[in-house]
Order: sequence, then structure tokens, then C-alpha cells
Amino acid sequence: MSGWLLDTHALVWWLNGDPLTDEASAAISQPDNRVMVSAVSIWEMSIKAALGRLTVVDELLAVVEVDFDLLPVSGQHGWEAGRLPMLHRDPFDRMLIAQAQLEDLVVVTRNAAFARYDVPVLAC
Repeated sequence: MSGWLLDTHALVWWLNGDPLTDEASAAISQPDNRVMVSAVSIWEMSIKAALGRLTVVDELLAVVEVDFDLLPVSGQHGWEAGRLPMLHRDPFDRMLIAQAQLEDLVVVTRNAAFARYDVPVLAC
């Protein structure tokens, strides 16, 4: 695999200093590892913040870009996310799955639904 893709909850936990598994913490903190955050996760966090379900700093994007590489959403990502079998209905997660497949990334997540797809997962 060429890197790691943080699921939104993994990113939130990392930013809040919440405990992750030792393996996930090591993968994220290793300076030589390519750790990606999808634009979809920023979007999801923004929506949850607007609904009052999540507190984020106004400089969220700048904070994320200090430690991680931002993965934009491409047309190919959108096409592939739409073609995934409907094993999981969350559109944010479906986009992360498609991105991980296309970009050869391991998803760092605790969401068991990701295992239903052909995508490598690192439990966090």
C-alpha cells in the first residue's frame, strides 16, 4: 500500500488527542508514512459542526494540512463511489472506500462496514 487514509472519526480522535490503537497511532505519527485526509472528511466535519454535533476550530483545514496530505475528490472518485455495491449507505464512507481503492490506501477506521468492501483497513 502506498499510504493511509483517515476515516473522519479517526481524524477527529487524532485531533482531539483521543486514544487510538497502538498500530494506528504508529502509522499516523511515523514521519515517513503518507497519511491522507479526504476533502470528504473536511466536508463531513463542517456539516456536523453546523448541526452542532461536533466542535471544530475555524482553522480546521489549516490544522489538518500541517500534519496530513489533503486528498481532493476527483471525478473518478465520484464515479467509482457511485458504482460500489450498496453494502453501506453512508455517502461519506462510500467516497472514502472508493478513494482508498483507487489511490491504493489503507483506511484507518473503526467502522466495521468498511470490511464489506475490497479495501484494506487498519483498526483504530
